[in-house]
Order: sequence, then C-alpha cells, then structure tokens
Amino acid sequence: MIMKTKIIFTLLISLVSVSLSYGQLKKVTTVEGITEYKMDNGLKVLLFPDNSSQTITVNITYLVGSRHEGYGEKGMAHLLEHMVFKGTPNHPNIPKELSSHGARPNGTTWYDRTNYFETFNATDDNLEWALDLEADRMVNSYIAKKDLESEFSVVRNEFESGENDPSRVLMQKVISAGYIWHNYGNSTIGNRSDIERVPIENLKAFYKKFYRPDNAVLMVTGKFDEDKTLALIEKKFGILEKPSVPLSDSYTKEPAQDGEKTVHLSRVGDLQLVSAMYHTPAGSHEDYAAMAIVENALTDEPSGRLYKALIENQKASSIWSFSPFTKEPGFLYINVDVPSDKDANEVEKTLKQTLDDIKNQPITQEELDRAKANLLKQIDQIFRNSAYLGTYMSEFIGAGDWRLAFIQRDRIENMTLEQVNKSAKKYLIATNRTIGRFKPTKQPERVEIDHTQDLEALVSNYTGKKDMGTGEAFDVSYDAIQSRLDTGELSNGIAFGIIEKNNRGKTVRVSFSTRNGNAKSLTDKGVVPSFTASMLNKGTTSKTRQQIEDELSKLKSSISFRASNGNLYATVVSTEENLMPSLTLMSEMLKNPAFEESELEKLKTESLAYLESNKTEPQFLATKRMSVINNVHPKGHPLYNMTVEEEEAAIKAVTIEDIKKFHKNFYGLGRSILVGIGDLPSTEVKGFMTKEFTKYRSKNRYERLKNPHVASKDIHEDILTPDKKNAMTFGNLNIKISQDHEDYAALSIGATILGGGFLNSRIADRLRQKDGVSYGAGAGFRADFDAQDQNSSMYLYAIYAPENYDKVQLGFQEEIDRFIKEGITQDELKDAVNGWIQEENVSRAKDAELANMINNNIFYGRSMDFQKSLEEQVKSLTVSDVNKAIQKYIKPYKIWTVVNAGDFKK
Repeated sequence: MIMKTKIIFTLLISLVSVSLSYGQLKKVTTVEGITEYKMDNGLKVLLFPDNSSQTITVNITYLVGSRHEGYGEKGMAHLLEHMVFKGTPNHPNIPKELSSHGARPNGTTWYDRTNYFETFNATDDNLEWALDLEADRMVNSYIAKKDLESEFSVVRNEFESGENDPSRVLMQKVISAGYIWHNYGNSTIGNRSDIERVPIENLKAFYKKFYRPDNAVLMVTGKFDEDKTLALIEKKFGILEKPSVPLSDSYTKEPAQDGEKTVHLSRVGDLQLVSAMYHTPAGSHEDYAAMAIVENALTDEPSGRLYKALIENQKASSIWSFSPFTKEPGFLYINVDVPSDKDANEVEKTLKQTLDDIKNQPITQEELDRAKANLLKQIDQIFRNSAYLGTYMSEFIGAGDWRLAFIQRDRIENMTLEQVNKSAKKYLIATNRTIGRFKPTKQPERVEIDHTQDLEALVSNYTGKKDMGTGEAFDVSYDAIQSRLDTGELSNGIAFGIIEKNNRGKTVRVSFSTRNGNAKSLTDKGVVPSFTASMLNKGTTSKTRQQIEDELSKLKSSISFRASNGNLYATVVSTEENLMPSLTLMSEMLKNPAFEESELEKLKTESLAYLESNKTEPQFLATKRMSVINNVHPKGHPLYNMTVEEEEAAIKAVTIEDIKKFHKNFYGLGRSILVGIGDLPSTEVKGFMTKEFTKYRSKNRYERLKNPHVASKDIHEDILTPDKKNAMTFGNLNIKISQDHEDYAALSIGATILGGGFLNSRIADRLRQKDGVSYGAGAGFRADFDAQDQNSSMYLYAIYAPENYDKVQLGFQEEIDRFIKEGITQDELKDAVNGWIQEENVSRAKDAELANMINNNIFYGRSMDFQKSLEEQVKSLTVSDVNKAIQKYIKPYKIWTVVNAGDFKK
C-alpha cells in the first residue's frame, strides 16, 4: 500500500548506555520511554510500554523502499510487501491467522522503508504469535511463482486505482520531472511493466538481499511485560543469521535543478489542478524543520498565506501540501484544487507570486509562533497514541534513526525567525521549482543541497526530554468497564457516562451529542443542518476563526463538530490540564457562532468542488447511485438521499440566513448525552455542563425519525466512466433484523466469513487470492441498533480493472451461491469467532470506540451487559446456527441491488 500521509514530527529522550544481559540483546539507549536494544545479528529492537493501551502493536521496519530499486525493479519493494502476506512454511495462511487473532494489520511501502504491523489484544499468546510470524516471514516467505501470477494483477489493480485520481497522477509526474537521477522521482507503486514482467528469480533475489535482521528494526508498543518480551524476541529472532555479504546503501546524488520545469497532464475529469514542487533537504538536516514551519505558514487553514490568497479570495476551492521525512534530500509538494468555473492561469500566477514574494515579505514572528504551536500540537497528540506511534516511527527509522523524531520536534520548538527566513529564501526560488513552464535566463540561480552525512554524530548523544509515563493497565472486560462507568442524568436532563482512567500523557476525550426535531420540522432543510455544524469552528461573536485555531494550538487540543439532520455531535480531545478551557471554548463555539457570509461561501465552494471532482469517479458514483436506488422517502424528507445534481442545487441555495435560522430553532438541549473517558475531573465537568447548558434549550422537541426496513430492489446497473483505469462494483441486500435479534450473532459471523477479515474471506480469497482480479474485495453487515425499524443490510464491493468485469460478476455469483448452498465449516467458524472476540477487545481498548459504544448504550437504554451477552452468543454459535441464518437471510446475487461503475466499453 502506498503511504501518502503528511509527516509531522516529534518525540522522546533519556539516553543510557548500559549493557543488558539478555544473551544477544544489548541495551543501547533510552529516550522518553523508548528503549533500543541490538542483537548480535544486527537486528535493532525498540520497546515502548504503555499500560493504558490494552493492546500491543508489533511493527517491523525494513530499510528498503523505492529508493533502493534498480533498473527493471521499479515497484519491487511494494510488490514484495504484498508477497510477504502469502505465507511461510510455519504460517501458510497469514490472512487467516491475522483475522483469527482479531488483529488490525497492514503493510506500507515508502521511499526509504517498508513496514509491517499488527495491532491486537494484549495477551502473551498473541504477542508470541506475532513475533513468530514476523521472524518467520523475514527469511522464510514463499515468494512463489504461483502467488506472483495472481498478486501482480492485484498490485496492477492498485496501480490502476491510483490512475483514476488526477491529483495523484499529476503529483507523480511533477515529482518525476523534478528529479533527473535520484529514485525519489519514482512513484513507490512502481512501473506497470516492471510489476507485470518481473521474473520470480529477480523478486526472490530482491527479497533475500533486503529482508535480513541487520536491515530491520522491530518495535513493540503497548501493554506487555518487558522482560518476557525481550526473552521472546531473542527466542524468535536470535536464531536468524546475519548474512555474510554486507549491505551497501544507495549513493546517487541529485544535482541542483537549474531551471523551472513544466508538466502538463490531460485526462478525463472536471476539477482543475495547479501544483508546485521544490527540492528540500533530508529529514535529518536542520533546514527540514525550518521548511516544515514555512510549509505550515503557507498552507495552514485558515492562516496560511496561500490559503488566504487562493481560498479566502475564492480563486480555488482547497489546498494541501506534504514534505516526506526522507533519508536523502527530498521535496515540498503543494497542490491546489481549482473548480472548472475558476481561472487556473490566475491561480498559477497567484501561487507563484505568493511563493516568490516570501523573499521580500519574510515570515513574521506571529506566523512562526502559530506554525510552531500547530506542529507541536500535532506532535504531542501523536506521542500520546502508542499504537500509532509504533508505525509512525517507521518514517524516522527509514530516514536514518528513530531518535530523529525527537530531534525534529526539538528543532521546531527552538527554531528562530532568522533560521526560518534564511531557509525559505534559500529553497523557494523559481529555478528550484517544478510547476508548468520553462524560463530561460542568462544568469542561472541554483541551490546546492548538502547530502546526508555524520548522522551518527547527530543522534548518538541525544537524550531527549522527560517521558510521559506508561499510564494505567485498564481492564477492558465488560464487567470491569461497567463497574468503572459512572452513569446518570444531570439536573438539566443531560444523560452521562464517564470513565476516569489514567491515560498516557493525561489524555482525555469528551463527546457531547444533542438530538432535536422530527420528520415534519426537519423537512426541506437539505444540507443546512450539516453546513450549520461545519460553520461552528469558523469564528464566534467574540473570537475570529484564527483566534480559535491559535487557542486550540496553545491548549494542544482539538474540537470537532458534525451533524445529521437534527443530531449534533461535538468531540473534544485534550489533556487533564487543558480540558476545562477546551470545554469552555467548545461551548462558546456551539452557542455563539459568528456565521460570516465569507466563510459560508468558502464552504460552499469547497463542497461543490468535492462533488465536481467525483463526477467521473467510479467508487463515488456507484455508492451514490446505490443510495438513490434504495431511497424510500419523499423528496424533502430528512432521510431522503439526494442525487449529485440535487445536492449541488441544495448547496448553491444555502444562505447565511438559513444557517442562522436553523441554529436559532434547533440548537440547544434535547435528547442529550455526555461521554467522557480519561484523566478528567468528572465532578467539575458535570458542574460545568449543568451550569453552561441548563438554560440552553431547543425549540424543537426530539422525535425519532422512522426508517423502517424495505426489501431490496433486484436492480443491476452499469455506469460508464470513460478513461478510468479502475472499476467499482457495489452491492446491497436489505435485511429485516436488528442488533438485539436472536439471529444477529449468527448473521454477523456469517458476514465475517463471507467478506470480512484480512484477505481471507470467501470473497477476498476468490477475487484477490485466487482469481487475482481485485485489489480490494469483500462484504460486510450493517446492523440497525433500533429494534423498531430493523433496517439492516448486507453489502459487498470490489475494485478492479474494467476488463475483468465478467470475472468479478461471476465470482460474486458463484461465491454467494456456494455460501448459501454449502454453508460454512467448523474451521471457518472457529477462526471467525476468535477474531471477532479479539477485535471487540481491541475496540474497547480504544477510547474513541469505547466512547461511541457507551453513547449508543445510553441512547438505547443498554449497559455493557448487552455487549457481554452478545459475546456469549457468539461464543456458543454452532455451524448449524450460522448456516440457518445464512439460509434465512442471504439471497442469490441476482436478487441483490448491484451498481457497477467503470469504463466497461474497453
């Protein structure tokens, strides 16, 4: 999988060079709670205990990415990422094992590294299994010709899915044009011909060359016993030998760019794009931190210079940027989305002018302070999430050393205005830019970027800052959660559910929801409810949008709102220290929004641009058409599903008066629920919510919107999307059932076997593993919480090349027919049940998911006993139980509602 996340930076410290006697394992250093060990065979091991997580993440990073690929090998690192899931002698069916252990796994490939990870319920058995799996597939993966023949089609399918996205294709071509020799100019997904034609012997040789203990870093994060874990790691990895042939790193150095470059892309689509790329230093270079601040000052919403020049002035609809943290000199990439009714030439002119003017209008102290606050807030929030931190560190490992994460944070924190402006003037020059035209000049201007050097000297004596502790060992059993859950109702009618627990970094999450209105009062409101919620963070009567953003950065907190009809959901993520001022800010944003006309126009432009960009996208069109086919409500009803054209008209029709009127009539206490988890002062929070909202009442009383079950329509439709390299099939079967139905457990497990799990379901096994025609295929079950409506559905999906249309349809038909006729096996039941139970444990260990569960329980009058009883039902299921549910509810494929979208004429 291609990782395209924007790298932010941060974290650790406390360096101790003490030797430890774990046989081969020798302690190297400890920095802010992370301890490094090294084995005699060269494997580096990082341990990061977090007792409060209740999960473990095992992440192994190999120092091989697209940068290491030679001629004819473009995409080999990524292709191997897929092949390593195909099995080993001791683990012949890895997807099945991952699902049966309830793991949340994946693998990603990037410029400097490839990583594999699995997050799972924190048990000794699961940890031993995961370590055994990673040790085994490091050296014993099959890499067989039969697997390559099916998997290269899957990778090609992934390649083609990226070809559907003009912004991604433009980015690849711009970056490619920006580099002459260095492999950072090559997309990680690879070259189509190399993917399709690579001999199995070459792929095996690539695997043997780079998959070895002295080229890998193993990281374990979460709740585990350190001594036991070190012993396990030595047991599993200590037997692996260090190859006798040493690895040599790449040595190609990109010369200075000596003129602005131009790239033009012409493809089917609606949204125009303008982008720019600049060469920048490696992640370990001090100037990288300076350029991260410059990037934020340019593109941050709403303070960024480019945002103000392009989005606020309504010349474009949105802007994004990223600058990967690379081992060798990398790049900064900026993308601007331009609706078809806007002037892209004017956008390009404004983009260049804003970037060029930075030499005459340097970054200000206010911009520096704001960018620092934004970046450090992001870094702080990442560090509090140990499961994500385990995989996040792969970026810095690939760039040379995990401690660079903390060095980068410190550099951002200590960056001066002089350093930032010096870097901006150095790198943001026209001759260092790839954008869209060639400009000859008699006096060429170039920037020479130093190659990475003396990295060991930079990190060796780094000690970091004080770590944030490990938090408490939170028991995620149903009874334990229920015993710690404080529930009740405040005097103003707000129902609450609060769990006080010690999280790493004193993190706290508070969610607050209100439900108001009924079918009559919400009729003909269209997009007004969702737009009203989207306007809440764009300024209050006493604070500008920028002041709100600045205050949140100072508090290192996040506040978000979302809405559906009369339902409003607010979420606050903060710390014990900053929770109360964050709640105060949330209340002000909710009760006293400014509702400025200019902000609404920007929101409308952005929303219309999103629809425009998706008008030719198969996945969007298939799912949108499915919602329209399944619509059973009259136009104007709050649950009516609009067409694209109707949604565009509704967006264009929204006025600021509509927003203000809806806020006045529908906002306030109705059916309200408060959920808090973490290091929060519950008494103070309850008192605040009672005082702050007692007199804040909605004018429209809440009544449930009825949405009863209706049988599916046996419609199969094709939507033609010319020049799209990927197609989408989406199917739906309405089922009359709810979560408290006696058949729910059996049908849920049946759906897991049919299309859930990790690449080992019936559908995934057929379309991906055997036929090799789909990168992503599966099925799922959406069960209604409401016993009155019982409006549930089974769904299926597949993405594939259009020429494989017939194979995909046949695969769905045959697998569903076989599922109904033959039912499931005992082994499938055992694996699905075990995976389901462990996945539920993982879910309860995550505060966001646990908060959602508590909210639903309060709303539907349940306790954790409901989930506990459901688990007991799942545990007691027999093959006969599941097969009876399949026979009762699952229908042949031809009776499903199916929408296919793609360029099927080819």
